[in-house]
Order: sequence, then structure tokens, then C-alpha cells
Amino acid sequence: MEALTAIVIGVLTAASVYLMLARNFMRFLFGLVLLSNAANLTIFASGRMTKGAPALVPYGEDAPIGVVGNALPQALVLTAIVIGFGLLAFTLALAFEAYRRMNSVDTDEMRFAEPKEDTSK
Repeated sequence: MEALTAIVIGVLTAASVYLMLARNFMRFLFGLVLLSNAANLTIFASGRMTKGAPALVPYGEDAPIGVVGNALPQALVLTAIVIGFGLLAFTLALAFEAYRRMNSVDTDEMRFAEPKEDTSK
């Protein structure tokens, strides 16, 4: 199972890098989402992917009995998903406003805020 997860993480990372190198701003955003998902899978896989009971401690015991799931990577991934969704919502609003003002999603055409090069030298 870990080998399949590693392959999926590699494919997601490669696809995200490919999309992020495009000139289209929307492709960049989709690449950012894929990279976020690859990072979430990496964190989740770091907590060992074994079947186990919930990490509950029975009454009167000091520790869980038997094999339990690791709750820390699950909590980190859940937090990362929420933060990633907020980032996606913000960047989509930013992309929409940029398209509305500049009528383009090509990053080379969005350079009006940068100073022009001085070619007289």
C-alpha cells in the first residue's frame, strides 16, 4: 500500500510542477492545488498506513490497547485541507479580479505593474 501511495504522490507532484510552469494563471492555481494534495498524502503516509482501532483509551487504562491509528498525521492533514481550501478560495477570487481588470490569464500579459526596461543604455 505504501508503494502505491508513493507512486501517487510522485505523479501528483510531477503533474503539479508541469501545471505550475505554464503561463496560464489558472493552470498555476490547479498545480498549486495538486501540490497541496501531494503534501497532504505525504503527511498522511508518514503516520503509517495500517488498519487500527481509533486511538481511544479504555476506562482505567493508561494507554490504548492493541493497534491504534496515529491521530497526529490525521489532524495535521485535516488542518492542511482547511487551510488549502481557504488559499484556493482567495487565489480564485484574486484570479477572477485579475482577469476582470486585465482581460487575460496569461502571466506574460499581466506585467503592466512592472517597470519597463530602459533600452537607451
